[in-house]
Amino acid sequence: MTGRRSLIVRGLACSRGGRTLFHDVDFALEAGDLVWLRAANGYGKTTLLRALTGLLMPDAGTIARPGGDAPLYYVAHANALKGDLTVVESLRHHARLHAIELDETTIAATLGRFGLHARRHASTRALSQGQRRRVALAALALGRADATWILDEPYDALDAEGTAIVDALLVEHADAGGSALFTSHVPPAIDAGRLRILQLDAGLAT
Repeated sequence: MTGRRSLIVRGLACSRGGRTLFHDVDFALEAGDLVWLRAANGYGKTTLLRALTGLLMPDAGTIARPGGDAPLYYVAHANALKGDLTVVESLRHHARLHAIELDETTIAATLGRFGLHARRHASTRALSQGQRRRVALAALALGRADATWILDEPYDALDAEGTAIVDALLVEHADAGGSALFTSHVPPAIDAGRLRILQLDAGLAT
């Protein structure tokens, strides 16, 4: 799928402690794109994601979001959950923050899809790391179909069932006209024809 661009990056550079992590990074995300951001440890994958979401300023380059009012959602290593909220309350809180209409049928379906129904009234503080990851991803799935997803290790702490859910979620989002840029230490089980690789450390000295 090609056409509407959701993100355009030109000449991006970032450094840390006087060391250049990456430079001259150029890429664009279009509707339907799934981009796997790869690099050895220490080459700034998380730094790039944080720059794209506006959480830090790059040293050089530009980041444009020509997609109009299409939202950008970021799921980091930390799942950004309030520990005193239950699973259901967390989904409702996310919906309110992003002006998403949410009914009981949608909540029930989302809980079932992510294997969270039995834990729906548990506080997120009481969940395992993998279950908290599922809650964060369930909240992501409630958003708009045209959203741009920026995901830092979305498979982190998930079992085989959970990783399969993420694979299906990414493909479904792309099919609906959304786009996603994500990091992962393990190869996603997504058809190679659907996946584009952005090698962040290509051409950089080790």
